[in-house]
Amino acid sequence: MHHGRSSAVTSFSRLLGFAALAVALASPAAFAAPAKDSSAKKQPRAAVSKAGPTRAAAQAKSVRVSAKSSKAATRVAFTPARPSFGQVAGLHEVSDPLDLKSSVAYVIDQDTHEVLLSKNDQAVLPIASLTKLMTGMIISQAQLPMDEPITITQEDVDTEKGSSSRLAVGSTLTRGEMLHLALMSSENRAAHALGRTFPGGMGVFVAQMNVKAMLLGMTDTKYVEPTGLSSRNQSSARDLATLVNVAHGDPLLRELSTSPGYEVALGRRTLQYNNTNGLVKNPTWDIGLQKTGYISEAGRCLVMQTKVAGRKLIMVFLDSAGKFSRLGDAERVRRWVETMPSPLAAPLQARVGGNG
Repeated sequence: MHHGRSSAVTSFSRLLGFAALAVALASPAAFAAPAKDSSAKKQPRAAVSKAGPTRAAAQAKSVRVSAKSSKAATRVAFTPARPSFGQVAGLHEVSDPLDLKSSVAYVIDQDTHEVLLSKNDQAVLPIASLTKLMTGMIISQAQLPMDEPITITQEDVDTEKGSSSRLAVGSTLTRGEMLHLALMSSENRAAHALGRTFPGGMGVFVAQMNVKAMLLGMTDTKYVEPTGLSSRNQSSARDLATLVNVAHGDPLLRELSTSPGYEVALGRRTLQYNNTNGLVKNPTWDIGLQKTGYISEAGRCLVMQTKVAGRKLIMVFLDSAGKFSRLGDAERVRRWVETMPSPLAAPLQARVGGNG
């Protein structure tokens, strides 16, 4: 009697198991059905026609694949690139004779301060990692010991943009190495650690950045942190040209910002870092100081001190839309200067006045 009741329970359990399995197998197709409609253009009509058991299985497989593809497409569709401040302000609608891809451009002769090119040069925009030039200037002028070890902590991890870093929490480098990586490779954790370990802490460091900007006459400039990850770090092309001119007078900033590559030892590992500006490895360029920058709000940015046709120039490009377009803009300006009659007849101006 007991044996019969056990068999019945076992049989009933098996039936429940088969039923659950059938539901589980059927449910993906049921949930995928709406997704199939979103990708109907990619699916042949035969996939949705009536069919026997074999073709029904193929149909279900087709539906599941379609759902997977649709899901991937949906992820892309719902994460569009955030427009830059310059795009929102319509700065890209301003054209210029060189057809630059940067919405802001400013080129001056470093010796005579003659403006060779001007496009939206008074616009105040986020400057991304161009911030690190001021970070480097404060560290260099403070004359802190460059061989002092600094350890990356959780405080240095980017919570603004969630960017990654090869410097794991617990990594220890000297202050000089941190500065090298910040200026050459735009290492955010290194830049943040430099500010955090400054005498008096981060608050004092950021205050020093803003005081220095004020003393230099950079009236359009404001800093809130040392990396450039915050879009509240803002400046104008004219202010940045001033910063580049002063920074170029610091041998340490010149050396570290134009270094093509650098290796650091972290325990048993050796990490190779490269310059974020590919032009420093180009033998046709003579670059004395440079810095790149990018966050979505700022677009692609570039500042440089360079020699072209025997002239020392300062170039500023902000809010460039493409990954390599800022470098392309620098090339366009160089070619133009190289073919320029001497003396210069008149500076190039954008066809619409600068936006502030």
